[in-house]
Amino acid sequence: MDLVRAGPRVVSTTIRIPDGSPFGPHNLPYGVFSVAAGAPRIGVRLGDTVIDLSVLLDDDGADRVFSAASLNPFMAQGPARWAEVRERITALVAADLPDEALHPVRDVTLHLPVEVADYVDFYASQHHASNLGRLFRPDAEPLLPNWKHLPVAYHGRAGTVVVSGTGIVRPSGQRKAPDEAVPTFGPSQRLDIEAELGFLVGVGSELGERIDVDAFAEHVFGAVLVNDWSARDIQAWEYVPLGPNLGKSFATSISPWVVPLAALEAARVPLPEQDPQPLDYLRGGQDRGLDVELVVEWNGEEVTRPPYREMYWSPAQMLAHMTVGGASARTGDLFASGTVSGPERRQRGAFIELTWGGKEPVTVKGEERTFLRDGDVVTISAAAPGPGGTRIGFGEVTGTILPAG
Repeated sequence: MDLVRAGPRVVSTTIRIPDGSPFGPHNLPYGVFSVAAGAPRIGVRLGDTVIDLSVLLDDDGADRVFSAASLNPFMAQGPARWAEVRERITALVAADLPDEALHPVRDVTLHLPVEVADYVDFYASQHHASNLGRLFRPDAEPLLPNWKHLPVAYHGRAGTVVVSGTGIVRPSGQRKAPDEAVPTFGPSQRLDIEAELGFLVGVGSELGERIDVDAFAEHVFGAVLVNDWSARDIQAWEYVPLGPNLGKSFATSISPWVVPLAALEAARVPLPEQDPQPLDYLRGGQDRGLDVELVVEWNGEEVTRPPYREMYWSPAQMLAHMTVGGASARTGDLFASGTVSGPERRQRGAFIELTWGGKEPVTVKGEERTFLRDGDVVTISAAAPGPGGTRIGFGEVTGTILPAG
């Protein structure tokens, strides 16, 4: 895409989109970035270039949402505005652009894209839930009786959601091994990942209202990659009877690029068969899943490829269930899918599954590994089908394990 010199604001600039780039004009994910000592503002990514929307679109002095340090003000404007802006950006990137609006990705700092209002993490993969059931309850049914009737979830800590690249301090807490009489306190020895897809609410709802399963696109702005770091030893001791707390609350990483729902239309696929049929509030005429393939790298070596298309519960069902009791949704709410896992071993999205509780190590850089050590780096990336054989990229979410404080 060549941009012609056209006066003092446009110099001879070319946005080069590498062949096969997952950040072509059909994607245009949003993010918050800064350059040098400049203030954070909103941009979109095209190829390896970040386009500054505060330069392109904040020009009337009245609606400067793209000069904000988070996507929240723009997301709150709703789906008609999202569609209008996407159409305008698509037209702008096909014509002359001011050089001051263009920045190489390598030269920018990427920030947390939203102010997270609330954070809920689901447990929507039947493969993952069944595997953990077999690990934790070998003499019982893998799935608990409620699992196929509702999307199970826990409420996380919004304040510990961090952007990709943030170091993850190994958490400490109470741990009790089966052969120990009493618990001990110390750094987690079974630190794990959960490769997930997350969804960001743009338009909220009032307290006491429900969001219908077919109203998903009226409320949800886009999707991000999520790594829900998990301290399995702390989690195992604390989770009965009320579920995860300190084993999950220390950090959750998300990718800096938010892929808008409009970019994922070609990735929509039928849900797996749901048997028994869900209750009425979880059934909709428009509900579908997403064909997104995640890739997990451990210290630079690929170890698993979890397929999101295998997820039992859809994101629309998650949102409907999250609000069915009258809980309000707010701009900036993040709800995540839970671990994405498929039927094959190399499709499991958590190391506790991949190594079967540590009994079946995987080889990483020539060494047998089970759980995370200090200094380990985990990177999750993902892509989905786009129109005309293109690919829609989500970028990466990366974290390095730091020693316990």
